[in-house]
Amino acid sequence: MHNRKASEKDYGLILDLWERSVIVTHHFLAVDDRLKLKEEIPLYFPHLDVRLWYIEDRFIGFSGVHESHLEMLFLDPDLTGKGLGKQIIRSLIDDYGVTSVDVNKDNENASWFYLKSGFTVVGEKPTDGEGRPYPILNLKLKSR
Repeated sequence: MHNRKASEKDYGLILDLWERSVIVTHHFLAVDDRLKLKEEIPLYFPHLDVRLWYIEDRFIGFSGVHESHLEMLFLDPDLTGKGLGKQIIRSLIDDYGVTSVDVNKDNENASWFYLKSGFTVVGEKPTDGEGRPYPILNLKLKSR
């Protein structure tokens, strides 16, 4: 597995994977909110270290990190459950210094994934960063 830094020309590829993933994993998200988020997400990219993840030449997912906070991690929904997310999060922790992440509380699979990956819940907010009614769990990496 390898990764490369994303550029603006990659935004379409990223958004396509993001939407396919969100449709499968974010059943709680209203369609209007999903469409708004799809428009908002590229605005964050210039402020993040966005990485495209590959196995050989196959694009499998992307991540976005700001300082030591994982802002986003999305995997091709056809590839979940194969240990690829685990490899990516290990690299993000070990190679990119990730120590915290926020996750939608209603995305139980993602919450479980981060807890299993060594994070612990340190807080909860009733809404997302834009005030939408989607509770967010704040997680920090447990001390090693």
